[in-house]
Amino acid sequence: MNYKEPSSVGECAASFVGDTENSLTCGCRKKLPDTTYAADILSAVKRIIYPKFFNRKEMLCKSEYEKAFSELFSLTEKAVKLALYYDGEMRGDTLNDGDIDKKACEISENFIRSIYGVYELIRLDVEATLCGDPAATSPDIILLCYPGVEAVFTYRVAHVLYTEGVPFLPRIMTEYAHSRTGIDIHPGAKIGKSFVIDHGTGVVIGETTVIGDRVKLYQGVTLGAKSLANARSLVGVKRHPTVEDDVTIYSGATILGGQTVIGKGAVIGSSVFITSSVPPDVTVAAEKPKLRLYKNNPLD
Repeated sequence: MNYKEPSSVGECAASFVGDTENSLTCGCRKKLPDTTYAADILSAVKRIIYPKFFNRKEMLCKSEYEKAFSELFSLTEKAVKLALYYDGEMRGDTLNDGDIDKKACEISENFIRSIYGVYELIRLDVEATLCGDPAATSPDIILLCYPGVEAVFTYRVAHVLYTEGVPFLPRIMTEYAHSRTGIDIHPGAKIGKSFVIDHGTGVVIGETTVIGDRVKLYQGVTLGAKSLANARSLVGVKRHPTVEDDVTIYSGATILGGQTVIGKGAVIGSSVFITSSVPPDVTVAAEKPKLRLYKNNPLD
């Protein structure tokens, strides 16, 4: 049987070719760094800070670390260049190749210098998880199996690039982790030491959230912004809550608003909805529902 292409194919193609105002299909000619670049950088960082899992060695020697950092620098520099070129073309900036190359090199230098600090923060996150979860039998099981640690690791790496002003790439990293863990942490959030996300599925932490030290979240927690009609006017404005040190927030709690502060040592119970500040050292809980017991009837 001879295949005959339907006329609709040409019509569909023409509709896209003719749509010159479509911002989704037209505009930038530069390539955007995609998930592959993000995943490669994250894997390179893991090989440095988790050598026994990703290099099969308890510890790397100096020359091996030098090689690993050289690889990380190259991966980062290439991805940052792509992001800067793409962002510049989108904005109509006039940076030349030399300016972008210099900026990408400086950012990548600063990034690899930050990795030991990231390692120290992740070590504290793992220790806090181990101390707070009887089911965690060792740091190894946490590193290999806990989605909260995976998401927070990715956030901490992405946050360094975010603070360096890298466009696109930090968000691509955290969305990569979001797709793998179900945990959505914006790279712009500020998160302190010994941070724990237990279970994790459905956790959302917005861009301007500030979280102190020794905070623990359970699954389904939202630290979000209120929905407003003219949201674009709030770019750069604090829209998400502040959570002070030693706070525990149980599953399903929703806390919204840039002026909302959860005081030090507070405990936020499950399924509460909070849009105003909570003082330190209090427990917030919803009223207990009235439970009714019915005898099971297999015929119902």
